[in-house]
Amino acid sequence: MECKILNNGVRMPLLGFGVFQIPDAEECEQAVFEALQAGYRMIDTASVYGNEEAVGKVIVRSGLPREEVFVTTKAWISEMGYEQTLSAFERSLVRLGLDYIDLYLIHMPFGDCYGAWRAMEDLYNSGRVRAIGVCNFEPDRLLDLCHNVRIVPAVNQIEMHPFTQQTEAMKIMSSLHIQPEAWAPFAEGKNGLFTDKRLVGIGQKYGKTAAQVVLRWHFQRGVVSIPKSVRKERIIENFAVFDFSLSQEDMELIARMDTGASTILDLHDPKEVERLYGIS
Repeated sequence: MECKILNNGVRMPLLGFGVFQIPDAEECEQAVFEALQAGYRMIDTASVYGNEEAVGKVIVRSGLPREEVFVTTKAWISEMGYEQTLSAFERSLVRLGLDYIDLYLIHMPFGDCYGAWRAMEDLYNSGRVRAIGVCNFEPDRLLDLCHNVRIVPAVNQIEMHPFTQQTEAMKIMSSLHIQPEAWAPFAEGKNGLFTDKRLVGIGQKYGKTAAQVVLRWHFQRGVVSIPKSVRKERIIENFAVFDFSLSQEDMELIARMDTGASTILDLHDPKEVERLYGIS
């Protein structure tokens, strides 16, 4: 598995498996098991997903050495604040059944993120977390956080796919030595991504699907990706992306697909913020 070296020296797999929107324990366990069998060595979950326990059970069941599986989880808005985040971490650790977490993230840039970050810095310094980072922090929020903390985030997990390429955000993250990670790397199938003629056409040159082309595009931009599927054949297919490379022409064609705007989660929309605060 190819890896990225985070700003604290920790190795993070370039490809992981996401479990967002798989709340059913049995289905989640089966999907994670299939992913580990296929070769994935990074699993991304969150307290708000309601499936940390299922993820932890499969990691134990897999028989893989703990150090071979990179586990990410996140603290939700209601878990922001120094004491609240420390408590949230303990709950996640118990549900996962682990002694430490590889990457712990602030899930949304709302609530007392600064108190939460101080807690995460202390967890990191105690060795119970190998790396800490954030999700959904746009450049202004990310810069503000970095100017007010002791430890700069190692990762920023954001919406990123061919229709939302985050070019300017990528530049800011690069200047801060923060690793970009794409959630919804397939845009949740919006805008007909899986049947897009441009992506399908590129794939035909390499005997690959549009989805495989998109993952390869992410990797060649230096972006970690966490595709999700509950179908065994798709889980295996998404892992088969390390045996080809896109040409510069391919990369430029995909670059022209960018809309310059979010297509899934607009955190500048007050209605969206209200919706997020309503999730427990």
